[in-house]
Amino acid sequence: MIIPNICAVNMVLLGYLTPVAPQGVTKPTPLPPERFQYSQVHMGVRVSITLYAADSTRAETAARAAFDRFAELDAALSDYRLDSELMALCRRAGTGPVPVGGDLFEVLSVAQRISEATGGAFDVTGGPVFRLWKEAIRERRAPTQAAIQDARTKVGWRLVELDAEARAVTLKSPGMQIDLGGIAKGYACDEAIESLAASGISRAMVEAGGDIVVSGPPPGKLGWTISVRGLAGRKFLLARCAISTSGDAEQYAQLSGRRYSHIVDPRTGWALDNRIQCTVIAKHGVISDSLATALCVLGPEDGAAVASAFGAEPHFVFPSAIK
Repeated sequence: MIIPNICAVNMVLLGYLTPVAPQGVTKPTPLPPERFQYSQVHMGVRVSITLYAADSTRAETAARAAFDRFAELDAALSDYRLDSELMALCRRAGTGPVPVGGDLFEVLSVAQRISEATGGAFDVTGGPVFRLWKEAIRERRAPTQAAIQDARTKVGWRLVELDAEARAVTLKSPGMQIDLGGIAKGYACDEAIESLAASGISRAMVEAGGDIVVSGPPPGKLGWTISVRGLAGRKFLLARCAISTSGDAEQYAQLSGRRYSHIVDPRTGWALDNRIQCTVIAKHGVISDSLATALCVLGPEDGAAVASAFGAEPHFVFPSAIK
């Protein structure tokens, strides 16, 4: 079943605005755009770009610029690269305001909005507990309550102060670690679509991990057909919006006889142990990405209200459908 989404179809009738050729003059028929696909690894995942362009030269030039934008954002937002702008900010935690670039400030601004709306179910300051669980999964041993409590002393979205006028960020407590893994890829997909548009590409899809952002639909179509694992038989017809999926279908570990997700509730410091997957459709990838993670923590009842506040559409999947 194909489900047209609320943000899927944007049709404009030009009518009388369409120029008419003089009598006796035959306008050349433009060639239909061709489909091109490219992929590179950025932000630790394979990034795929599908676009329609008049020729390979234009397509390759546009795709190269979009991938360059991904690389630029990785240099700003990565919590793995010691030389990233984000890590430079974290090293100055507890020292006062730090001027930052526009991308980092924008992502942190959106993150704070999501944190407030979700009551901290989404919290990019959760780096200390996120890293604790990554280490636990590698070592196949659940962290102790004492270790979690210690890590949580450095966690709290209210410990981040943003100064829009100075474009500066204050991390109020020493030792804070920002982790943008639940929002950066969605933002990067948004920016890649913007880069493609600046290169004259109006029909494109950018995918990075569980995040997809699309612009105009393929020629002759109302939208891009997107299938989501777990939502058996359901396909989404999307244009000019984003879709993100988060859950434990692939990223999980059995520790001390319990199955734990890679998703951690920042409010408690514990990884989720209930099977859940959430797909979110929103206008922008930065919103769908962050909400997909947050709504897994919140669950359907509380999550639906949060999604509605951001004009987003959530789709939950539970154990029997997750394979």
